[in-house]
Amino acid sequence: QVQLAESGGGLVQAGGSLRLSCVASGRTISSYDMGWFRQAPGKEREFVAAINRSGGITKYADSVKGRFAISRDNAKNAVYLQMSGLKPEDTALYYCAADPYSSLANLDTRAYDYWGQGTQVTVSS
Repeated sequence: QVQLAESGGGLVQAGGSLRLSCVASGRTISSYDMGWFRQAPGKEREFVAAINRSGGITKYADSVKGRFAISRDNAKNAVYLQMSGLKPEDTALYYCAADPYSSLANLDTRAYDYWGQGTQVTVSS
């Protein structure tokens, strides 16, 4: 069993930056693909970014491409999401998730077995 804990969210002005962290416990995530998803009030959870187990494959939603960067540090059992050029439409609860089976950085929420509780990101205009 893997437990995931996100941190780093907060309130930021449009154009600002935040770095989200997700630290895993209970099991090493070095063999897991990892993803970031977000959910705004009244909307479905959506894919943001994913990175495969080796870090050699990264994928991004079109809405964040060029502004967000996902990375991982397997020695620290952690994955990160560096967000810059934030927009009010980036406001959401951001979740970290782990996929034990794939190596292709899935975009689909159904591929991920383990989820954190989320960290709130609010971008003011």
